[in-house]
Amino acid sequence: MPSIKLVTEIPGPVSRAFHARRQAAVPRGIYQATSLFVRSAHGAVVEDMDGNQLLDFAGGIGTLNVGHTDAGVVEAVQRQAADLTHMCFSVAGYEGYVTLAERLARLTPGTFAKKTMFVNSGAEAVENAVKIARHATKRPGVLCFEDAFHGRTQLALSLTSKVAYKAGFGPMDGNVTRVPFANPYRSAAGPSGCTRATIAGIEDHFRRHADPAQIAAVIVEPVLGEGGFIVPPPDFLRSLQELCDGYGILFIADEVQTGFGRTGRLFACEHFGVTPDIVVTAKSLGGGLPLAAIVGRAELMDSPAISGLGGTYSGNPVAIAAAHAVIDRFAKGELLARAEAIGARIEARMREWERSSPLVGDVRRLGAMVAIELVKDRATKTPAKEETTEIVRLAAERGVILMPAGTYSNVIRILVPLVVTDAELDEGLAVLGEAIEMQNAKFKMQMMS
Repeated sequence: MPSIKLVTEIPGPVSRAFHARRQAAVPRGIYQATSLFVRSAHGAVVEDMDGNQLLDFAGGIGTLNVGHTDAGVVEAVQRQAADLTHMCFSVAGYEGYVTLAERLARLTPGTFAKKTMFVNSGAEAVENAVKIARHATKRPGVLCFEDAFHGRTQLALSLTSKVAYKAGFGPMDGNVTRVPFANPYRSAAGPSGCTRATIAGIEDHFRRHADPAQIAAVIVEPVLGEGGFIVPPPDFLRSLQELCDGYGILFIADEVQTGFGRTGRLFACEHFGVTPDIVVTAKSLGGGLPLAAIVGRAELMDSPAISGLGGTYSGNPVAIAAAHAVIDRFAKGELLARAEAIGARIEARMREWERSSPLVGDVRRLGAMVAIELVKDRATKTPAKEETTEIVRLAAERGVILMPAGTYSNVIRILVPLVVTDAELDEGLAVLGEAIEMQNAKFKMQMMS
């Protein structure tokens, strides 16, 4: 039986009515990829307020690796909520916080002593990681990358690359310095020379623009998320860490979107043979509840004085309980293998589209972190933003929820929950393939006219 069941047009009348109310009550600056309003969701299937069932290939932008309403997460949340909903760890401790800190210290890369703190969101985690790095090194600077996304609070926004997110919100942090990321598809040096050219560019940046002796840390997503699922060459992160080690610069891995199984490893940096000084994680850590963690070398994490770190809701007991359930689910082992199988299945279909559609310029993935980049011309690689927007819209109308990505908004990314069945995956990919073919036919007609 198909999982997609449409009883009205998409969006339906109830969703449209709530969308109108949203426009009157909610600031316009909050982006919404569709006009859908959702009643419930389980696994990879969402039911909207009109009774339509859709497949969720966005996964809360990478927040639901274990799926919507995972049974273990729901049970843990209900059990914890009955005993303790909030205390504030700065007032009095509770067991779950400490045991989760211990678990994450064991699970993150590196055999050295580590300590863990919890906050509410990825952006808050990024800000605290930078605070800790600055305090420990007594340096003000932070090195980040073009096309990166690290959040929307002020320092995180300074680290984020896309101007559309930052317009009118300045001034940005003046101690942030930005360099190009190793993008095999768009690098002038090509895939084989990409790492060498990018590292040489950073060295040149140090000679011309930023004193490395003043840079506390580099912060990098092992795979760019919002920037377009850009997978760097296998040797890039290792080369970057070696460069940083030479200058005494700390290495912060932003695993907010790449973490908790999305790439087939618990953390994406495990694929690249690097050991970050600090790992930042959020999104799927909480299984749908707001929770983020900063895990780092013990001596770094202990650098700030007492009261230098904290927050009222940071490490809320209910969110902590959900995270324990998420880790328990991954400890069973099947989800990491499933991530690779899902990614391979998606990539195989995308390679077919690459062969049949001139719109598809690039297919890339690491585990189940998979995307296609759409271009108007494969030679010039001119971004096909309008075509991407239309494909996302057509897919939603036919029952598949997607999110675009990329600095030019010309990338379609797949963040389907890792509990999706093969039948659901194939059904959703068929819808996406149909939307691509429809837009491809329209694109060809435009080119001929």
